[in-house]
Amino acid sequence: MKYKDTAKKIFDIVGGKGNISSATHCVTRLRLVLKDETKVNDDEVKAIPNVIGVNKKSGQYQVILGNEVGDYYKEFAKLGNFDSGIEESISSKGNIFENILDYIAGSMTPLIPALLGGGMLKVLVILLPLLGIANSNSQTVSFISVFGDATYYFLPLLLAYSASQKMKVTPALAMAVGGILLHPDFISMVSSGKPLALFGVTVMPASYSSSVIPILIMVWLMKYIEKYLNKIVPGVTKSFLQPTLVLLVSGFIALVAIGPLGVIVGKGLSIAVTSLHGYAGWLALGIMGALMPLIVMTGMHWAFAPIFLAASFSNPEVLILPAMLASNLAQGAACMAVALKSKNANTKQVSFAAGFSALLAGVTEPALYGVTLKYRKPLYAAMIGGGLTGIFVGFVNLKSFAFVVPSIVGLPQFINNNIPSNFIYALIASAMTITITFVLTYLFGIDEEESNEPEIEKTTLRTGISTPYKVFSPISGEVVSINDVPDETFSQKMLGDGVAIIPHNEDIKAPFNGKIISIFPTKHAIGLKSDTGVELLIHVGLDTVELKGEGFKLNVKDGELVVKGQTLMNVDFKLLKRKGYNTITPIVVTNTNDYLEVLENLNEKNVTNRNEILTIL
Repeated sequence: MKYKDTAKKIFDIVGGKGNISSATHCVTRLRLVLKDETKVNDDEVKAIPNVIGVNKKSGQYQVILGNEVGDYYKEFAKLGNFDSGIEESISSKGNIFENILDYIAGSMTPLIPALLGGGMLKVLVILLPLLGIANSNSQTVSFISVFGDATYYFLPLLLAYSASQKMKVTPALAMAVGGILLHPDFISMVSSGKPLALFGVTVMPASYSSSVIPILIMVWLMKYIEKYLNKIVPGVTKSFLQPTLVLLVSGFIALVAIGPLGVIVGKGLSIAVTSLHGYAGWLALGIMGALMPLIVMTGMHWAFAPIFLAASFSNPEVLILPAMLASNLAQGAACMAVALKSKNANTKQVSFAAGFSALLAGVTEPALYGVTLKYRKPLYAAMIGGGLTGIFVGFVNLKSFAFVVPSIVGLPQFINNNIPSNFIYALIASAMTITITFVLTYLFGIDEEESNEPEIEKTTLRTGISTPYKVFSPISGEVVSINDVPDETFSQKMLGDGVAIIPHNEDIKAPFNGKIISIFPTKHAIGLKSDTGVELLIHVGLDTVELKGEGFKLNVKDGELVVKGQTLMNVDFKLLKRKGYNTITPIVVTNTNDYLEVLENLNEKNVTNRNEILTIL
């Protein structure tokens, strides 16, 4: 309620819609263009709960609200149906394929902890019976299996939330559409085998549990569905009619178009691959071994279910499960290579966990979404390793005699007393795909910019005394006190304590190891969080939000892990100066209240990324 109440009070005190020409916002401020500023009592605005301050500049009446300004703006915009003057887009300047991968990886990244946890629990389900700790039919193993499977079964629902955050779609509505695909009644209708129809349009019976692409496409479409319905739905009915129509339209499209598209493509792929296997088994296995990561990513691997579920001692499976052995172990090997090569502690931790999940349990989602897809080159290495090994298992006609997700622990599925060489071939294939992929990944690298700079220094002064953390300059330039910034928002430390830099070159670099937690659409401000919890705002220039991204080139994306010295963005400061903007760059610790003290280091007048500018106690 605080966003709504504060926005309403601001709206009323500044004169309502009759006195507001336009409303936008930047990273910390609600920016209003008023018809008559003299009608507004600044003291009354400052007295509103949650308002940090007021500033008047460049013909704008700026209400300073801090990092949550976007939430206040959403409520403020509803009062006057304002359109933001800032264009938001998740698209990068890369090609279409890169943008698609960025969307998928960006949406999957928040789910990595759950995928890793579920994957390791599935490893436990395999290990407990093997170690004689619990019977495979025991309720304990069954419960742990449920714990491990939950994330994967409800993946569309979880993904709906994370993708909605990236696409700026209402999360609850996106999750509701994901729920439609998993609803028990829909599953029952599919299981009945009867023809299905919605408003007379045929609905293809299909299972969407563990699927990825259908909900990703739907959330992308919902961005435009919401925007269109917001324009045509009357304001008086918007609160109930708009979400109703969004669910109805989105659910209809999901069931009759987007979902079935994945099923159709999957079935076509299944027919094509099985046909190819009949003519050239080695080629079919090579293709499957190479492309399996992409097939898993789309969820179309379930299109092959009738093939690999038929695996038994009387009817061995020679296509999907052998190909998955090559691919799954390749994903695990790629992760292990990344873990050993990476210089970042977080990357090492995630890669080791994802690697164990893929190698021991054959659960590759954490590896795919958390590591190989993110860094691209490890994915290419895994595809090459899986493809070459696939050719080998095709030549030797490797057979699986049981349906177990292929992994090191699952290798007994290739044992048959009548064909002793089969298990030997499985061992050779395992060693082959792991070795090839590990070597290629290590040679290809992971495009993780290495820095010769020291990491954040952490020194204990003496027992019982706070530990200081050093933040290094993100820009080469002249360091000045935050008090000297010609903007009260920063000089009065409304957003937190810090320092400022008058830049000498165009590169903005990471001041520590950490994570990008926010990038404003106009690119003029970027928020980071260090491995130690320090939240830092780098605000390039003053009032540069007005440039709407002109002169700024981003090299990172929201949610990305970065290392100290890594280039975050390039700024054309000459252009900024030519257009009349002050280039002084405030660097603010936005969670200042979490620390005892934030100390400026002004000993060195001119600094680079090698120089400490802040010490945080």
